[in-house]
Amino acid sequence: MTGSNVFEKIDHIEFYVGSAKHWAYFHQKALGFNIIGYSGPETGVRDRISYLLKQGDVRLIFTGFLSRTSEISRHVEMHGDGVKDITLKVPDINETISFIRERGVASPSSIRTEKGDYGSLKKSVVPTYGETAHTLVDYSEWESDLPPGFISVESEGGKESVQKIDHVVGNVEENRMDPWVDYYVRGLGFRQLISFDDKDISTQYSALKSKVVEYGNRKIIFPINEPALGLKKSQIQEYLDYYESPGVQHIALSTDDIVNTVRKMKENGVRFLETPASYYENIEDRVGKIDEDIDVLRELNILVDRDDDGYLLQIFTQPIGDRPTFFYEIIQRKGATSFGKGNFKALFESIEREQAKRGNL
Repeated sequence: MTGSNVFEKIDHIEFYVGSAKHWAYFHQKALGFNIIGYSGPETGVRDRISYLLKQGDVRLIFTGFLSRTSEISRHVEMHGDGVKDITLKVPDINETISFIRERGVASPSSIRTEKGDYGSLKKSVVPTYGETAHTLVDYSEWESDLPPGFISVESEGGKESVQKIDHVVGNVEENRMDPWVDYYVRGLGFRQLISFDDKDISTQYSALKSKVVEYGNRKIIFPINEPALGLKKSQIQEYLDYYESPGVQHIALSTDDIVNTVRKMKENGVRFLETPASYYENIEDRVGKIDEDIDVLRELNILVDRDDDGYLLQIFTQPIGDRPTFFYEIIQRKGATSFGKGNFKALFESIEREQAKRGNL
């Protein structure tokens, strides 16, 4: 096996949360996900409650605790609600682990086999920034889309509008971005795609740095951010202060109709960052001709940017949980392969306005 095919895709992302039922309900009613699986005491799992949700190719698991002494309880007490595991599907876990160990950087755990009615599921865990992990999962001897311990659930269908995960963004401490980029490149066989420095991503008050690593011709994309020196506290440092460690800042969900997606989400109560009306003045002079109605984009606060391959549209939710940490991005790519560099200033000024309301700028 070569380094180009040791990982297939992001299989699912698991959150540790204070109430799995509430997070599942919000994602179903507000974001259009369908609850397809449940795990808990009724299924023989004694220490946790989990709901598996799906929309397009996106699979999310929300896991809550049943005992205050559990690892999940400790994680939530320290970090608040957030991402614990970005699970990667692999074609052959033995060969994937051999590939990683030969590179001598990352340390995957020994293989654990979970057995159930549908066969055997093999797993190994690779640590990454903070307490976040990548569980490697091999389905070659498992004949179900549900993990062991889950039962199928038929729920009221959500109004699906996103198709896949575009990228997952991690925040790390100052001067730790490059070592983690090196970890993915040298340790896991990823490729550095692009980088942004504090001149690219800055406002009057704050700045950050970001580098993007990808695997398998963009099948898996992980931007990694760190704070940079500014006059006031950056959004990355605010995240680190509240999460109390590095962790996943946001997940970008890809849609083929961002106007309809955002309109439905707003109707369902999802709150997005607001963009000043001045952003839309002379927007076609900046990004060229686009298919969408500028007045509609202004109404919905959707941002636009163009690169050599096309253009993209994007918008960011406000934090989903109580702490100002994790949020979602909704993105539609119309040829563009970049990440909205032309929107950075407007985006971070919007974030700073929210920081100022919290007294954290």
